[in-house]
Amino acid sequence: MALKAVHVSDLPNLVQVPDNAALALSDAVRLFKGVNEDDCDKMKCGCKLPNFVVMGHRGSGMNNMLQSSDHVKKSIRENSILSFNAAVKFPIDFIEFDVQVTRDGYPVIFHDVFILAEYKGAIFEKRVTDLTIAEFLSYGPQKEPGNVGKPLFRKTKDGRIFEWKVEKDDPLCTLQEVMEKVEHPVGFNIELKFDDQMVYTENEFTRVLQAILQVVNKYAQDRPIIFSSFHPDAAQLIRKLQTLYPVFFLTNGGSQIYVDIRRNSLEDAINVCLTGGLQGIVSEVRAIFRNPGAVTRIKESKLSLVTYGQLKWYTCSIVWLLTE
Repeated sequence: MALKAVHVSDLPNLVQVPDNAALALSDAVRLFKGVNEDDCDKMKCGCKLPNFVVMGHRGSGMNNMLQSSDHVKKSIRENSILSFNAAVKFPIDFIEFDVQVTRDGYPVIFHDVFILAEYKGAIFEKRVTDLTIAEFLSYGPQKEPGNVGKPLFRKTKDGRIFEWKVEKDDPLCTLQEVMEKVEHPVGFNIELKFDDQMVYTENEFTRVLQAILQVVNKYAQDRPIIFSSFHPDAAQLIRKLQTLYPVFFLTNGGSQIYVDIRRNSLEDAINVCLTGGLQGIVSEVRAIFRNPGAVTRIKESKLSLVTYGQLKWYTCSIVWLLTE
C-alpha cells in the first residue's frame, strides 16, 4: 500500500469546493462496513459513495478567526442551515456539524461548549447544555420579524473575545430543523459534542444520545448518516445503542495530550474502534504525517480513515489516498 498527499486542485471530478470547507477521504468501499463483517448488511448506507468523500466542515466552513481580515473566515455563520445549504451547492458528499442537547432534551447545532453574550456592558457565558431550547434560540438572529436576539460573542483560544459578526447571518437551529430543511441527498456527519472538562456517567451519556437518536430515527429517512465523537465512551455507547449508522472515533493523534490516554495516539484510536466495534477513525492530518505507518495498521484492522485539518504549507486541506 502506498500513501501520498494530494492537493485539492489535483482531485478528479472536483471543479470547486468551498474555500474553508474541510476535505476528507476514506476507503469508500469500506466506509459503511462494520469491524465485524456480519454487521455489514445491517448498516444503512443510503447511497453509493464516490472514491473521494468530501465533507463540508460546519457547512461552508468555521468562523474560528473573527479577528482575521480574511472574509472567508466570517462569510456565513457556521453550523447554520444557510451555511449547510450553501455547502450543498458544491460537489460534497457530507456536511459535518456539532450536536449538543439542551437541558430540556432538544438536540441543537452548536460547536462551542459555552455560549457568550453581552448584558449591560458585560460579557457572560453559559453552558449550552444548561440552557432550555427557548433560551438557546434567543441568541443571535431571530426567525420572527421584529424580534431581536442576544448578540453573540466568541472567545479565541488565547482568551480574547470578539463579537460574532458574519457577512451572511442565520438563526441558531435544532437537529430536527437541519434534518427537515437541508437539501437532499447530502449526508450528515453528526459530531457528538461533550465537554472535555466534565466527567459523564453512562446514564448521562445515554440521555443525550437517546435524544439525538430519537430525532435521527424519525427524520433522517434515507439520508446517509455518520456519527463521530472525540469522547471514546460516547462513540462506543452510540454504537451499542444503534447499528444502522457507522460510528467514527475522532482523534488529533497526539497533537494535544488528554488525561484520558485513549485520546492520545492513533494506536489508541485503533484500539477504541476495535474494542467498541466502530467503523473508522477521523484523524487530524498532522498525526498521519507524524506516524504514516498507522495507516497500514488502520487498513489491516478493516477500519476506514478520514482526515481533517490544514497544513501550514498549504492554503487548503489535504486528503489521503489509500492505494494498493
